[in-house]
Amino acid sequence: MSEAQQRARHQERVEALCAAAIRALSGERDLHFRGRRLHRGRRALPLYAPHLSPSLESDDFASFRGAADGFGLRLANSNAALHRTLCPADPVERMVFELLEQFRTESLVPIGMPGVRHNLRHRFEAWSLAFHAAGGSDSARGLLMFCVAQMGRAQVTGDRVPEAIEDTLETTRASLGPLIGVALAGLKRDRADQAAYAVHAQQIAHLIAALERPDADETDADLAHDADAWAAFSLLLDQGDELDDTVPTAVSGRSLVLDDAADGYRVFTTAYDRELAAASLVRADLLKDFRERLDRRIAGFGVNLAHLARDLKALLAVPTRDGWDGGQEEGVIDGRRLAQLISSPTERRLFRLEREQPVADCLVSVLIDCSGSMKEHIETVAVLADLLVRALEQAGVASELLGFTTGAWTGGRAQRDWVRAGRPRHPGRLNEVDHLVFKDAATPWRRARPGIAALLKADLFREGIDGEALSWALQRSAARNEARKLLIVISDGSPMDSATNLANDAHYLDHHLKDVVALHEARGAEIYGLGVGLDLSPYYSRSHVLDLSEASGLAGNTLFRELIALIARRQQR
Repeated sequence: MSEAQQRARHQERVEALCAAAIRALSGERDLHFRGRRLHRGRRALPLYAPHLSPSLESDDFASFRGAADGFGLRLANSNAALHRTLCPADPVERMVFELLEQFRTESLVPIGMPGVRHNLRHRFEAWSLAFHAAGGSDSARGLLMFCVAQMGRAQVTGDRVPEAIEDTLETTRASLGPLIGVALAGLKRDRADQAAYAVHAQQIAHLIAALERPDADETDADLAHDADAWAAFSLLLDQGDELDDTVPTAVSGRSLVLDDAADGYRVFTTAYDRELAAASLVRADLLKDFRERLDRRIAGFGVNLAHLARDLKALLAVPTRDGWDGGQEEGVIDGRRLAQLISSPTERRLFRLEREQPVADCLVSVLIDCSGSMKEHIETVAVLADLLVRALEQAGVASELLGFTTGAWTGGRAQRDWVRAGRPRHPGRLNEVDHLVFKDAATPWRRARPGIAALLKADLFREGIDGEALSWALQRSAARNEARKLLIVISDGSPMDSATNLANDAHYLDHHLKDVVALHEARGAEIYGLGVGLDLSPYYSRSHVLDLSEASGLAGNTLFRELIALIARRQQR
């Protein structure tokens, strides 16, 4: 068994144990994990609070037990319908209110369950120390929210704030005390009464939201300084109601053929496989028409490109040394200025400070499923891809726009070769693979505009061999020198090639896709699955459902915020 398979099975075992603990504590039977997310039946439940999302890579099993107990107590002790009616509409107020309600439910541990109390305390402390160590409390907004979380939980549960972070909180806690002290006391007094408790929680949430709002004289640089920590904390909370039942989940299973194959995934022939520049497949005059059509759609989309670029830069850039600023009154002594002490004994500008600039040493690859079912969504997907590439370029981030399809329906020449060879059993992949390059990393957006418009050519869309396409895209990014590399896959379904499935079994391709994702994620690859009206969590541990039914205007901005939220959650794992 490969390392990736071992990790996947370990994840499944941990999730099974946690789900059992949650069912026992909450009394609800239809609870289970799917795609690393707790579900009630087919509905994904909210995350409720940031400390309820431990990671196998950085957290111990006790943290998973603590998170499971936190979920169980939330479901057992909080009336969800009442909570929805009491929850504020403002996003920041809602976030604070959600946190305080989670702390209330965690304080109601039944008598005789000291192990549960210990698990909860261990998990919250582990999250607190990790958040602080990662620099989440280094900015004003991050520190504000972190301090509210520590003060709220300590007051409601009686657990002490971790000693290692007390000094960090001292000043902020002292300033918040007079503002929210009375309401905090009310939380502890009324923690057994959800409605009465909510009155105090709403008051605290309103006060904190007022403090969080930017001052009128704050500059863009001030806001950018706080962006990472504040976004990182707030995006850990999956706000909103449970996911709608109508969102389908990708159908996936294990392939007996692939399980039994000693040599793993097979390809019958690569003789007809191609890697093509997509623009070369479209006549020049038609490509011009496609570009004009795409530009008209983009004009009506209403996305603020400058804001999107700023958000992406705040998310993807890291501080990088960029020389020194001399003539400072504090910092490191500048030896070149020591002579001034003789000529001007009162001179204080004898120091220098190291200058840092945010640099996005990053490559974002976007891989688009060009199978037949994507044709109905492709105009909107093309608009999103074009805007994303432009915004990334403005943010100083390199990007590639790639696609995958097949050269023919039902196998084409590869399938005919298999028939002529006597139809050997279990031949593996049995079609002609076409890997398409709409924009490579070395080409700027302005020169790549015609190639991106080739996405609108309907006859490119046939069938999809997703696993091999992922490997291809990751190989391309591995050849680049950027320090960080992200792969975003946009698809509306499971891998599908009728010739391959008929000659092997129905799950041959989707089993291979899961193996490819697990293998590369175990090696540290950042892979994000964006499902067009479909939950891709059976394949991608980091996935999100895109609703393209009204993808224009404000909805277009929402789609990009959702993508940024998905990447930001990954950064805090």
